[in-house]
Amino acid sequence: MKPIQVGLLGIGTVGSGVFNVLARNQDEISRRAGRGIEITMVADLDVERAKAVVGEGIQVVNDARAIIANPDIDIVIELIGGYGIARALVLEAIAAGKHVVTANKALLAVHGTEIFAAASAKGVMVAFEAAVAGGIPIIKALREGLTANRIQWLAGIINGTTNFILSEMRSKGLDFDVVLKEAQRLGYAEADPTFDIEGVDAAHKVTLMSAIAFGIPVQFDKAYVEGITKLGAADIKYAEQLGYRIKLLGITKRADKGIELRVHPSLVPSKRLIANVEGAMNAVVVQGDAVGTTLYYGKGAGSEPTASAVIADLVDIARLHTADPEHRVPHLAFQSNTLQGAMDQLPVLPMSEVVTSYYLRLRVADQAGVLAKVTGLLAEAGVSIDAVLQREADEVGGEGSTQTDLIILTHDTREGTMDAVIAQMQALPTVLAPITRIRKEELN
Repeated sequence: MKPIQVGLLGIGTVGSGVFNVLARNQDEISRRAGRGIEITMVADLDVERAKAVVGEGIQVVNDARAIIANPDIDIVIELIGGYGIARALVLEAIAAGKHVVTANKALLAVHGTEIFAAASAKGVMVAFEAAVAGGIPIIKALREGLTANRIQWLAGIINGTTNFILSEMRSKGLDFDVVLKEAQRLGYAEADPTFDIEGVDAAHKVTLMSAIAFGIPVQFDKAYVEGITKLGAADIKYAEQLGYRIKLLGITKRADKGIELRVHPSLVPSKRLIANVEGAMNAVVVQGDAVGTTLYYGKGAGSEPTASAVIADLVDIARLHTADPEHRVPHLAFQSNTLQGAMDQLPVLPMSEVVTSYYLRLRVADQAGVLAKVTGLLAEAGVSIDAVLQREADEVGGEGSTQTDLIILTHDTREGTMDAVIAQMQALPTVLAPITRIRKEELN
């Protein structure tokens, strides 16, 4: 059988990794796919740099549409990124009858419903293992390995930049701004790190996993997104004293009235495996009714880890290239005719309806009656307290300080209820600074 021919759009860090790994492991990959897989054409604006990567014998062009127009190309790999030209090129490739492999989580999280519908109508595949958690095969696990399960929840550390920052803040006792600069110096954070530190990148990824886990449409616009920029070293220290680590988690959960879809810093018990994922590593915990709890851990970014996932998608397409489209694994795991049923109608819950527990830190005046007033407001709102930690004033503000920190852990309560009681506590004259609220996830 003749090799399947691949066109590569963009040969930067990941693209060069794909080319190199495919060349290095060509024999094993061919044996697994049942036929050869060859990159025969590359498009990149920097033609000379691209030629230096691929060498002789590979056609290099500066126009991606030349690849789409080539009738010999079977699969297009999109590694350009972003929402703009990437969306146009992916839709044009689908319209031309090409299968598509992409690592572009932002594109699929925002335009996935349109792209998957176009691919289904044309009978081609859009594969995106590399879009979530780099080299960890979490998409395949959700779509195939766990297909017998009713997924109950999943929670993931799915952004290496923020996990590196939080790990450094904990181990060195430094504040966010200091560690961010170090992360940028070391290359873990971009010059403009907004998508990472504000939680947007993680939200793109958990949106895709949520759609696969629960059979709902891709709905990034309904995700609750909160980053790590407001976390202080003090919160990480207090969490540690209480037996928790703080991680930025992407969480999606089946609830009574719909699906939770959220990204935010979370206190996780130190004894959980995911709480001990350090540095730039990624991990995803999935809870299924039959299998119980499973954990997927590995590198979430990088040239060759991401290339590993891209090539796995190429192999899947090579195996299924001639298969009846109706009997391939669906893009989002559920067959399209079932998406018109009840599962499709499950709403993504607004954050105000989410039920979880909380860590609260209040900077208060060091005087009698403050604790009683605060806990009284919580009791009036029906919020049950799990633990209270009050620091010595000298420890917080130095000798002679008239301020102290009050840390409260609550039991489960509705977010809307907590919003209201925090507003009441914030209005107290003895509460001297904005209240820090971090959600707590036991991940039982």
